[in-house]
Amino acid sequence: MGNELVSGPATRTGSLMRMGRKPVLAAVGAALAVSASPAWADIEIGEGLSVTGFVDMSYYVYDPEGAPTDKVFGVDQVEVDFLWKGSNGISAQVDVEFGEDPSGSDNTFVEQAFITKQFNDAFSIKAGRFLSYSGWETEEPTGLFQYSGTGYGGYFYGGYQQGVSAYYDGGKFALMGSVVTDVFGWTGGPIQDDTRDLGFEVGLALTPVEGLTAKVFYLSDDKTDYDVINAWVSYAFGGFTFAAEYNDADYGDDGDGSGYLLMANYASGPWGITLRYHDFEIEDDLGVTFDEGKGFTISPSYTVSDNLLLVAEYRRDKAFGVKANSYALEALFTF
Repeated sequence: MGNELVSGPATRTGSLMRMGRKPVLAAVGAALAVSASPAWADIEIGEGLSVTGFVDMSYYVYDPEGAPTDKVFGVDQVEVDFLWKGSNGISAQVDVEFGEDPSGSDNTFVEQAFITKQFNDAFSIKAGRFLSYSGWETEEPTGLFQYSGTGYGGYFYGGYQQGVSAYYDGGKFALMGSVVTDVFGWTGGPIQDDTRDLGFEVGLALTPVEGLTAKVFYLSDDKTDYDVINAWVSYAFGGFTFAAEYNDADYGDDGDGSGYLLMANYASGPWGITLRYHDFEIEDDLGVTFDEGKGFTISPSYTVSDNLLLVAEYRRDKAFGVKANSYALEALFTF
């Protein structure tokens, strides 16, 4: 058996402002233009140095059938990103996430740290610790159209990686690829430095007409013998954004899995609303389902100011015959 799979949380995943999954929605410029989201702009603090970040807090209720209801309130995440712009196309970025684990111990860490060389308007290379390009739903809350992620990202999306990555922007198409020590983040993540077995990620993005974006990624990891295909398409026009994603995974001796989502968002002025349906199933090497889930989400939002976004959410989930309702109210402040 290879590395044991661990399901992602059923409540949060998401992102923005980096050349991996954080700017996936930024790459879909039209989609972001019509979504209700707070402003995200660099704060200049010195020559060539700027900072950006966010504070995310929420009240969350999880109400499964036949089990006690959980109610929690707190600060979910605080992040500060430092960006340096040097000469000759050289830049660097360091993201610091502040927080604590459930025991109350400090859990502050460097989430990303990489150096980028921009050779021309189209081609760049970066090296260090960075986030995978893959996945429709972003790693940070600043890039989500709703409060929660599907929860299946841990099975199908690449994680925080350590290595070298290249990006080519050809206008109506883009190519991207990475060679990393651990593509999925399941065997050490961005702190993994063993290069005897490497991970690889390649992607193709197409933007044939205004508002339409399609991306496909192939991710492979030699340490675990895992291979994943992630593909998504989005279309934005007027105040609408529609998206669909499909994932297929071969976990070698550990089994396989598949999953998909369908999403629609409408935004007008400060108001927005998102509808989403997702479904996934993960099987072990004997063909026995050990994780699954399907759910429907409705999430209205309201932009209070350029920096503050309020998001509400109702979600209905079903897994192994057990149904659960969840409710959330989120305040997301960006700077």
